[in-house]
Amino acid sequence: MLKVSGIHVYYGQVHALRGISLTVPEGRIVSLLGSNGAGKSTTLKMISRLIQPRQGEIEYLGESILKAPSHQIVRAGIVHCPENRRVFPQLTVEENLLIGAFARKDRSEKTNLEMVLTYFPRLKERMKQKAGTLSGGEQQMLAIGRSLMGKPKLLLLDEPSLGLAPILVKEIFGIIRKINQGGCSILLVEQNAHMALSISDYAYVLENGRIALEGPASELRNNDEVRRLYLGEQGG
Repeated sequence: MLKVSGIHVYYGQVHALRGISLTVPEGRIVSLLGSNGAGKSTTLKMISRLIQPRQGEIEYLGESILKAPSHQIVRAGIVHCPENRRVFPQLTVEENLLIGAFARKDRSEKTNLEMVLTYFPRLKERMKQKAGTLSGGEQQMLAIGRSLMGKPKLLLLDEPSLGLAPILVKEIFGIIRKINQGGCSILLVEQNAHMALSISDYAYVLENGRIALEGPASELRNNDEVRRLYLGEQGG
Protein backbone atom coordinates (compact mmCIF):
# COMPACT_ATOMS: atom_id res chain seq x y z
CA MET A 1 0.00 0.00 0.00
CA LEU A 2 2.68 2.50 1.08
CA LYS A 3 6.34 2.29 0.12
CA VAL A 4 8.93 4.81 1.35
CA SER A 5 12.36 4.47 -0.29
CA GLY A 6 15.67 6.14 0.60
CA ILE A 7 14.15 9.26 2.13
CA HIS A 8 16.39 12.08 3.35
CA VAL A 9 14.89 15.05 5.21
CA TYR A 10 16.70 18.14 6.48
CA TYR A 11 15.70 20.90 8.90
CA GLY A 12 18.10 23.56 7.71
CA GLN A 13 21.52 21.95 8.19
CA VAL A 14 20.17 19.20 10.47
CA HIS A 15 19.93 15.82 8.70
CA ALA A 16 16.74 14.50 10.34
CA LEU A 17 16.02 11.41 8.21
CA ARG A 18 18.97 9.55 6.73
CA GLY A 19 17.86 7.32 3.89
CA ILE A 20 14.98 5.53 5.59
CA SER A 21 12.88 2.95 3.75
CA LEU A 22 9.72 1.26 5.01
CA THR A 23 6.59 -0.46 3.77
CA VAL A 24 3.02 -0.59 5.06
CA PRO A 25 1.13 -3.51 3.46
CA GLU A 26 -2.62 -3.22 3.00
CA GLY A 27 -4.61 -4.22 6.07
CA ARG A 28 -1.65 -4.21 8.44
CA ILE A 29 -0.50 -2.26 11.48
CA VAL A 30 3.12 -1.16 11.23
CA SER A 31 4.84 0.62 14.12
CA LEU A 32 7.70 3.10 14.23
CA LEU A 33 9.52 2.89 17.55
CA GLY A 34 12.34 5.00 18.92
CA SER A 35 13.33 7.63 21.45
CA ASN A 36 12.53 11.35 21.29
CA GLY A 37 14.25 12.99 18.33
CA ALA A 38 14.74 9.73 16.44
CA GLY A 39 12.69 10.97 13.46
CA LYS A 40 9.36 9.23 14.03
CA SER A 41 7.06 12.26 13.79
CA THR A 42 9.16 13.68 10.95
CA THR A 43 8.49 10.49 9.01
CA LEU A 44 4.71 10.91 9.34
CA LYS A 45 4.89 14.60 8.40
CA MET A 46 6.93 13.70 5.35
CA ILE A 47 4.39 11.06 4.24
CA SER A 48 1.47 13.46 4.69
CA ARG A 49 3.43 16.06 2.70
CA LEU A 50 3.85 18.61 5.49
CA ILE A 51 7.61 18.29 4.95
CA GLN A 52 9.36 17.94 1.58
CA PRO A 53 12.18 15.39 1.49
CA ARG A 54 15.40 16.34 -0.25
CA GLN A 55 15.89 12.86 -1.68
CA GLY A 56 13.96 9.60 -2.02
CA GLU A 57 10.56 8.36 -3.17
CA ILE A 58 7.11 7.79 -1.67
CA GLU A 59 4.64 5.48 -3.41
CA TYR A 60 1.02 4.95 -2.42
CA LEU A 61 -1.10 2.31 -4.15
CA GLY A 62 1.63 1.98 -6.77
CA GLU A 63 1.89 5.68 -7.67
CA SER A 64 4.34 8.36 -6.62
CA ILE A 65 2.97 10.96 -4.19
CA LEU A 66 6.31 12.72 -3.72
CA LYS A 67 5.07 15.97 -5.27
CA ALA A 68 1.42 15.78 -4.20
CA PRO A 69 0.13 18.57 -1.89
CA SER A 70 -1.31 17.65 1.50
CA HIS A 71 -4.97 18.12 0.55
CA GLN A 72 -4.58 15.62 -2.30
CA ILE A 73 -2.95 13.17 0.08
CA VAL A 74 -6.01 13.34 2.34
CA ARG A 75 -8.41 12.88 -0.57
CA ALA A 76 -6.38 9.88 -1.73
CA GLY A 77 -7.04 8.20 1.61
CA ILE A 78 -4.02 9.01 3.81
CA VAL A 79 -5.08 10.79 7.01
CA HIS A 80 -2.64 12.03 9.66
CA CYS A 81 -3.68 12.11 13.33
CA PRO A 82 -1.00 14.34 14.87
CA GLU A 83 0.77 14.25 18.20
CA ASN A 84 -0.81 16.20 21.11
CA ARG A 85 -4.37 15.77 19.74
CA ARG A 86 -4.67 19.27 18.19
CA VAL A 87 -8.44 19.49 18.66
CA PHE A 88 -10.23 22.81 18.13
CA PRO A 89 -10.95 23.71 21.78
CA GLN A 90 -13.68 26.31 21.18
CA LEU A 91 -15.65 24.07 18.83
CA THR A 92 -17.98 21.31 19.99
CA VAL A 93 -17.16 17.63 19.73
CA GLU A 94 -19.62 17.35 16.83
CA GLU A 95 -18.06 20.29 14.99
CA ASN A 96 -14.56 18.85 15.44
CA LEU A 97 -15.72 15.54 13.99
CA LEU A 98 -17.44 17.12 11.00
CA ILE A 99 -14.29 19.12 10.19
CA GLY A 100 -12.59 15.76 9.65
CA ALA A 101 -14.87 15.13 6.67
CA PHE A 102 -14.18 18.52 5.07
CA ALA A 103 -11.87 17.24 2.32
CA ARG A 104 -14.18 14.40 1.28
CA LYS A 105 -16.01 14.62 -2.01
CA ASP A 106 -18.94 12.38 -1.06
CA ARG A 107 -21.73 13.37 1.28
CA SER A 108 -21.81 10.38 3.63
CA GLU A 109 -20.83 12.28 6.79
CA LYS A 110 -23.86 11.03 8.74
CA THR A 111 -23.12 7.35 8.06
CA ASN A 112 -19.46 7.81 8.86
CA LEU A 113 -20.26 9.76 12.04
CA GLU A 114 -22.38 6.86 13.26
CA MET A 115 -19.46 4.50 12.61
CA VAL A 116 -17.04 6.75 14.53
CA LEU A 117 -19.40 6.93 17.50
CA THR A 118 -19.56 3.13 17.66
CA TYR A 119 -15.80 3.18 18.24
CA PHE A 120 -16.06 6.06 20.71
CA PRO A 121 -19.44 5.93 22.50
CA ARG A 122 -18.13 8.37 25.12
CA LEU A 123 -18.03 11.07 22.45
CA LYS A 124 -21.72 10.51 21.68
CA GLU A 125 -22.53 11.69 25.20
CA ARG A 126 -20.53 14.91 24.66
CA MET A 127 -21.48 15.97 21.13
CA LYS A 128 -22.50 19.51 22.15
CA GLN A 129 -19.65 19.96 24.64
CA LYS A 130 -16.66 22.15 23.72
CA ALA A 131 -13.62 20.06 22.91
CA GLY A 132 -11.39 22.10 25.21
CA THR A 133 -13.38 20.91 28.25
CA LEU A 134 -12.78 17.20 27.56
CA SER A 135 -10.29 15.10 29.48
CA GLY A 136 -7.00 14.17 27.83
CA GLY A 137 -8.26 10.70 27.00
CA GLU A 138 -11.47 12.04 25.50
CA GLN A 139 -9.53 14.55 23.41
CA GLN A 140 -7.39 11.71 22.06
CA MET A 141 -10.55 9.80 21.17
CA LEU A 142 -11.84 12.92 19.44
CA ALA A 143 -8.62 13.39 17.48
CA ILE A 144 -8.71 9.80 16.23
CA GLY A 145 -12.45 10.05 15.53
CA ARG A 146 -11.93 13.26 13.55
CA SER A 147 -9.27 11.46 11.47
CA LEU A 148 -11.66 8.58 10.79
CA MET A 149 -14.23 11.04 9.45
CA GLY A 150 -11.91 11.41 6.46
CA LYS A 151 -12.51 7.70 5.64
CA PRO A 152 -8.80 6.84 5.56
CA LYS A 153 -7.41 3.81 3.79
CA LEU A 154 -4.15 4.49 5.64
CA LEU A 155 -4.17 6.16 9.08
CA LEU A 156 -0.97 7.81 10.33
CA LEU A 157 -1.19 7.80 14.14
CA ASP A 158 1.33 9.88 16.10
CA GLU A 159 1.77 9.01 19.81
CA PRO A 160 -1.86 8.14 20.66
CA SER A 161 -0.91 7.09 24.22
CA LEU A 162 1.01 10.27 25.08
CA GLY A 163 0.07 11.62 28.52
CA LEU A 164 -2.70 9.09 29.15
CA ALA A 165 -3.27 6.93 32.22
CA PRO A 166 -2.48 3.22 31.71
CA ILE A 167 -6.15 2.18 31.74
CA LEU A 168 -6.93 4.68 28.97
CA VAL A 169 -3.89 3.58 26.99
CA LYS A 170 -5.24 0.04 26.99
CA GLU A 171 -8.64 1.29 25.85
CA ILE A 172 -7.20 3.42 23.04
CA PHE A 173 -5.07 0.57 21.73
CA GLY A 174 -8.05 -1.75 21.79
CA ILE A 175 -9.91 0.73 19.60
CA ILE A 176 -6.91 1.04 17.24
CA ARG A 177 -6.99 -2.72 16.77
CA LYS A 178 -10.74 -2.58 15.97
CA ILE A 179 -10.16 0.22 13.45
CA ASN A 180 -7.58 -1.95 11.71
CA GLN A 181 -9.91 -4.96 11.77
CA GLY A 182 -12.46 -2.72 10.04
CA GLY A 183 -10.15 -2.49 7.02
CA CYS A 184 -7.94 0.53 7.73
CA SER A 185 -4.17 0.13 7.43
CA ILE A 186 -2.22 1.94 10.17
CA LEU A 187 1.28 3.39 10.50
CA LEU A 188 1.72 3.94 14.23
CA VAL A 189 4.35 6.14 15.88
CA GLU A 190 4.60 5.24 19.54
CA GLN A 191 7.05 5.40 22.47
CA ASN A 192 5.06 2.79 24.40
CA ALA A 193 6.81 -0.14 22.73
CA HIS A 194 4.96 -2.73 24.83
CA MET A 195 1.56 -1.63 23.53
CA ALA A 196 2.69 -0.90 19.99
CA LEU A 197 4.29 -4.31 19.52
CA SER A 198 1.29 -6.04 21.08
CA ILE A 199 -1.03 -4.91 18.24
CA SER A 200 1.40 -4.53 15.32
CA ASP A 201 2.21 -6.93 12.51
CA TYR A 202 5.60 -5.39 11.76
CA ALA A 203 7.81 -2.73 13.32
CA TYR A 204 10.77 -0.49 12.58
CA VAL A 205 13.11 0.98 15.18
CA LEU A 206 14.45 4.45 14.36
CA GLU A 207 17.71 5.76 15.82
CA ASN A 208 19.11 9.15 14.82
CA GLY A 209 17.10 9.25 11.61
CA ARG A 210 18.06 5.75 10.48
CA ILE A 211 16.31 2.38 10.58
CA ALA A 212 18.32 0.50 13.21
CA LEU A 213 16.14 -2.62 13.41
CA GLU A 214 13.08 -4.02 11.69
CA GLY A 215 11.07 -7.21 11.69
CA PRO A 216 7.80 -8.88 12.62
CA ALA A 217 6.50 -7.44 15.89
CA SER A 218 6.55 -10.87 17.51
CA GLU A 219 10.29 -11.18 16.78
CA LEU A 220 11.14 -7.69 17.99
CA ARG A 221 9.37 -8.36 21.28
CA ASN A 222 11.92 -11.11 21.86
CA ASN A 223 14.92 -9.16 20.56
CA ASP A 224 17.40 -8.57 23.40
CA GLU A 225 18.31 -5.06 22.22
CA VAL A 226 14.69 -3.98 21.85
CA ARG A 227 13.82 -5.47 25.26
CA ARG A 228 16.71 -3.65 26.90
CA LEU A 229 16.34 -0.25 25.22
CA TYR A 230 12.59 0.04 24.69
CA LEU A 231 10.84 -2.47 26.90
CA GLY A 232 12.87 -1.88 30.05
CA GLU A 233 13.89 -5.52 30.34
CA GLN A 234 17.21 -7.31 30.59
CA GLY A 235 18.07 -9.49 27.66
CA GLY A 236 18.41 -13.18 28.35
